[in-house]
Amino acid sequence: MATETLTTPAPETPLVKQKFTNSTFMRLLRYTALRLVTLAITVVVGVYLTIMIANMGGYVDTIMRNEVTDNITQSIASNPAYRNMASSVREKLIKEKIANEVERLGLNQPFAVRSFRYLTNALTLNLGRAINMTSDHGSKQVRLILLERLPATLLLTGTSELILFFASVFIALSLSRRYGSWFDKLTIALSPTSAAPPWFYGIFFILIFAAVLRVLPFGGLVDSPPPVNKLAYGLNILKHLILPGISVIISSIFLSIYNWRTFFLIYSSEDYVEMAKAKGLPPRDVERRYILRPTLPTIITNFALLVITLWTGFTITETVFLWPGLGITLFRAIGFYDTPVIVGSTIIYAYMLALTIFLLDFVYALVDPRVKVGSGSSR
Repeated sequence: MATETLTTPAPETPLVKQKFTNSTFMRLLRYTALRLVTLAITVVVGVYLTIMIANMGGYVDTIMRNEVTDNITQSIASNPAYRNMASSVREKLIKEKIANEVERLGLNQPFAVRSFRYLTNALTLNLGRAINMTSDHGSKQVRLILLERLPATLLLTGTSELILFFASVFIALSLSRRYGSWFDKLTIALSPTSAAPPWFYGIFFILIFAAVLRVLPFGGLVDSPPPVNKLAYGLNILKHLILPGISVIISSIFLSIYNWRTFFLIYSSEDYVEMAKAKGLPPRDVERRYILRPTLPTIITNFALLVITLWTGFTITETVFLWPGLGITLFRAIGFYDTPVIVGSTIIYAYMLALTIFLLDFVYALVDPRVKVGSGSSR
């Protein structure tokens, strides 16, 4: 009679475990290096294209040279000290001053050479001095100009976008449980209202609440003169924040709810969700374990990209409300052809975007066990 021999798998030896650990570490190291190189190339290309666009391929140099020529010529022509000067001497003086100013601005060098210098300075965060713009304290350092405008932008975008994000997710999750209800139908009906940008609603809100009802200010960050008391100062800022904040929220809330609601409905119809409901699990547990957890990577991605946009501000909305943030600063920089300010704003956004994309891969691996960092397939 034959007997069956049961064999048990041999336990992993320390050498096997060490090889597996080394292989995992090398795979992670290769993936990290490749990701960093790819993102670095993307940032360099994006910043250089911004420099080229901001300078219109070098055409801004021509505009600046003409401005220098006009300003110096008019300055000398209107100065009484030069009126009795011989015309030939005056012309020579004008040419000398123009040449000195052109050299000071670096316009005597080809734009191709200066564009790479701009690129190097931008990538090393050596943002330099603005051409026409100044900070509230009179400084022309681009770093100080951007840092001075950053708190106002973070206040507006942070408050409105975070409220919009979390309100959309939770309301959409609630609507996915009440599919076909009157509120669900109302949300679908109002979703086309998000086709209008925030500044469009802002204009109407200013007309209604500032011009007609006179209950809220037209714009700005604080009253003039500002309140002396710190508590009154903070409350005054919040009062000025109401109209631009509501404009941002109203312009996107219904479409955002509709998108998330559709997203949650797709996951709610999965077989494992139906099985969990059949087992008698409470609705809260079903949502938390079988709907929210599988969708967590997507939610994290949207939240991370939202955090990046906090640095950019709302250009036209800030301009409409005279909100002293990065958005209106970028708008004015474009109008003044102030390339250093434009490039400074772009490089900060590019670095934030690259860092976020790089970290998201590792966050995915933490929240979703199916994702293997550096692996070609998920298992």
